[in-house]
Amino acid sequence: MNSSRNVKTHGRASQKNLVIQQVIFSQPKRDNLDIAKWRNAMKSAESINMPRRHDLYDIYNNVLIDAHLTAVIQKRKTSVLNSNIRFVRNGSVDEKITVQIDSPWFRAFINDLLDTRMWGHSVFQFYRLADWIAYDLIPRKHINPIDGTLLRTQNDTSGLPYRDGAFPNLVEVGDPRDLGLLCKAAPHIIYKRNGMGDFAQFAEIFGQPLREGIYDGYDELARHKLREDLENMGSSGVFIHPENTQIKLIDAPDKSGNSDLYIDLINLCNAEVSKLILGNTLTTDQGDKGTQALGTVHQDVEDKIAHGDRRFVLDTLNYDLTDIFASLGINTANGEFMFEEKTQIDLSQRVIIDMQLASRVPIDDDYWYETYDVPKPKNYVKLKKEQQEQRQHVIERADTQPDKKETENLLKRIFNFFV
Repeated sequence: MNSSRNVKTHGRASQKNLVIQQVIFSQPKRDNLDIAKWRNAMKSAESINMPRRHDLYDIYNNVLIDAHLTAVIQKRKTSVLNSNIRFVRNGSVDEKITVQIDSPWFRAFINDLLDTRMWGHSVFQFYRLADWIAYDLIPRKHINPIDGTLLRTQNDTSGLPYRDGAFPNLVEVGDPRDLGLLCKAAPHIIYKRNGMGDFAQFAEIFGQPLREGIYDGYDELARHKLREDLENMGSSGVFIHPENTQIKLIDAPDKSGNSDLYIDLINLCNAEVSKLILGNTLTTDQGDKGTQALGTVHQDVEDKIAHGDRRFVLDTLNYDLTDIFASLGINTANGEFMFEEKTQIDLSQRVIIDMQLASRVPIDDDYWYETYDVPKPKNYVKLKKEQQEQRQHVIERADTQPDKKETENLLKRIFNFFV
């Protein structure tokens, strides 16, 4: 169903020349998927003369309800979203821009920006909303990135050019012909979903015992009564036949082997999706090949992908958005956005470094509690005072006792005197 209402996004108030006001939304299709639909949708999106992406994007929306695909995408984005971004000018953090960076709209934008990796292409429009910046993610089904046009309805063959400046503060991210990682993930999710459906049917048929009912072939009333009673007993399979007749059930030769076949297919599809999105499988599912050395290698690959995503975000902020930020009152001249890089050190190695530093420079006690995740006692002040008193007592005792070496020399001289 089409709808011409305006959708309020990220706190948007009424604005002029907003792209979002020009489109008529359509409900996503939730049809059953097969490989033929995916292939035809991909061909339509790759068409040279009349590229159309709405069918492919409907497939993307459909496969995104898969739990494993959602998890690995979120895992990949989390490594970037959990990294703090700061704007540095002349070596110092700009506090005015930091206020915008720490606001909800900026985090939402980074999240949508990272989705460009999955979808291939995104168009954003920014505008002022009181003291803050707001933005709209233009519905991808209403964008023809090849022609650079905005489609009023997703089925339109022509639209309004958006690259000629008619719509202010518009930024385009991604290659116009890139279909994103979801295009490659979709067939694996389709195979997995169909395999799980077959597995569910297999479990329904062979997971419960069959019930047999035998009746007198000449007693129609008994047949109806027997059928009614068996159907009311539950949902397991039922077969009814008259006496002196025979029904043969051709069972699966190896039920456990057949179930393993379905499970292997599902696991294979999940593994392919993990490798596509994260570059590995061990950081999401250890399986039977998980070793620490191999896991470290896989984590290193995932870290490199995260580094590439952070570079992608910074390129967008520092190059594509500078003019837009300036027009909205954010001065980014002579400065740049950057991530706060934190060196990751294993705790077993860090404690050695910290102990060496503590022997030379004082370190606040809160550092130890926070770094090593040790709960701070409620009576910390009292315990700290007792600890200091005990330490002082040990020092005083050491000062009052004679040096062990001097005592040994004195005894040696006395012994030599009498010998």
